[in-house]
Amino acid sequence: MNIERIRNFCIIAHVDHGKSTLADRLLELTNTVNERDMQEQLLDSMQLERERGVTIKASAVRMLYEARDGVAYTINLIDTPGHVDFTYEVSRALQACEGALLVVDASQGIEAQTLSNVYLALEQDLEIIPVINKIDLPAAQPDEVARDVQDLLGAPAADMPRISAKNGLGVAEVLEKVIAEVPPPATDSSETLRALVFDSHYDAYKGVIAYVRVVDGAVAGREMLKLFATGARFEPVEIGVFDPVMRATDELLAGEVGYIATGLKSVQECRVGDTITLAAKSAGQSLPGYKQIKPMVFAGIYPTHNEAYADLRDALEKLQLNDASLVFQPETSQALNFGFRAGFLGLFHMEIMQERLEREYDLDILATAPSVEYRVLRRDGATVLIDSPARLPDEGAIEEIREPWMEIQIYAPQRYIGAVMDLVIKKRGIYQTTEYLDASRVILHFQIPLSEIIIDFYDKLKSVTQGYASLDYQFKEYRAGDLVKVEVLVNEDPVDALAMICHRDDAYHRGQRLVSRLKALIPRQMFTVPVQAAIGKRVISRANVKALRKDVLAKCYGGDVTRKRKLLEKQKRGKKRMKMIGAVEVPQEAFMALLSLDE
Repeated sequence: MNIERIRNFCIIAHVDHGKSTLADRLLELTNTVNERDMQEQLLDSMQLERERGVTIKASAVRMLYEARDGVAYTINLIDTPGHVDFTYEVSRALQACEGALLVVDASQGIEAQTLSNVYLALEQDLEIIPVINKIDLPAAQPDEVARDVQDLLGAPAADMPRISAKNGLGVAEVLEKVIAEVPPPATDSSETLRALVFDSHYDAYKGVIAYVRVVDGAVAGREMLKLFATGARFEPVEIGVFDPVMRATDELLAGEVGYIATGLKSVQECRVGDTITLAAKSAGQSLPGYKQIKPMVFAGIYPTHNEAYADLRDALEKLQLNDASLVFQPETSQALNFGFRAGFLGLFHMEIMQERLEREYDLDILATAPSVEYRVLRRDGATVLIDSPARLPDEGAIEEIREPWMEIQIYAPQRYIGAVMDLVIKKRGIYQTTEYLDASRVILHFQIPLSEIIIDFYDKLKSVTQGYASLDYQFKEYRAGDLVKVEVLVNEDPVDALAMICHRDDAYHRGQRLVSRLKALIPRQMFTVPVQAAIGKRVISRANVKALRKDVLAKCYGGDVTRKRKLLEKQKRGKKRMKMIGAVEVPQEAFMALLSLDE
């Protein structure tokens, strides 16, 4: 294959700006998919992706296209995930390309992930082709949006294709522009094999399927290969390309995009960003940019019925086969019995995994309030990582607690600046700078603790800006803070799943609100149930769940007062004994109360 006739590109956009719809039209235009096999969002294979309108897994497809100059080209399209939680996967997919189509909604304009993905593409030195989409909408302002993109990229607004991906208007012009402006791969087939893994999934028969872009050399036959970062060795079961289903081929040459069926039994051995090379004649160095993905958000996942524990473990193991970024380990809670502590890339990633457990594996699960990973410096000099408040050492043994801080960018109309600033500062955010995108839209830069944004920050941001704001965030650093563990005691027994770590200034108010919620949620017993919030040994808030009363004097209709006193004393002793041995059932709604303490 002539390398000059290969084009590798991806489509980047903010969520719901028409990325997957444009991919559909390109597949139709190049006759890659038969008309009878065509469906909306073809590259989004999961039902969940179609419902939410957001790409969760990257996918690739090879298209053959004869351009207007009569030359036949091989065009590889890589569809990237569309959410900020999957930024690392997006960056690896971009590294597999030479160009990127930047799709901007003509009615929405530039939004958070538009800019975030542009910066990722610029870091990889890609040729960026801006495309103004949805010009058929009544609220579309294509010329104004094109001028904004021109200010951002410097590309002439007049040269930007105006398209409607839904109707197929202007899509052929986009493909011609890709051929004209995206450079062919600058690679060498004579070099030792180096192939970038930009995604993977697990197949029951072929093991881990690695999605690769061959950067140098070629892969053919059944020669032993190895992965740089993990050191795993394997003989390829199958080599092929996506068009868009997997089709086996004899070889993959430099510059081509395809897949290698490795036969490996775990995605952990074949991580995104790793480099595949020959086992016998290894390349001198791996391709740049590999890093091991670390989870940022942690939550306990428990089956609502104890007998479903084994099913939950099997389901998590199967999900992990397809998603190496999911980590979990067994955990026991006094209140919720046996379950797992799971780590996720972000809140959206956690939400997706929960839905997949419930839908695909028909499990009834309870997830505790999400928390972040803290670095605790002990007085003996040791540093321990804590991802659950229940694991925090005693207050006397702690020198300091460090929490993760994020840099966030909020894109909003100018009239909402005050509301946004008020929201962020209430969440312990620190204002940095303001950038003006145009006369009416701004970018506000803040630093904020991750623990303050993982629960309801995004919902509140959408609420105070009437849905106009969008958010992007990146990890900044760990910082020491005046943090304390607030424990909840029900009937004087600590409930570990209700413990939380928060700033000392917020501890009293959060403890008080949680105790008030629990008082309403915990069912009444035959004895008084005290509900307390405590920091260490000091109780900061208390409420009593009143006892259910029984009129023991009803049958005592006459006689001496000592008879009544005797009955009351007997009841008092019975209640005391009941309180000592009685178990208080904490309902599931109580654990969800942690998610809405700031309302």
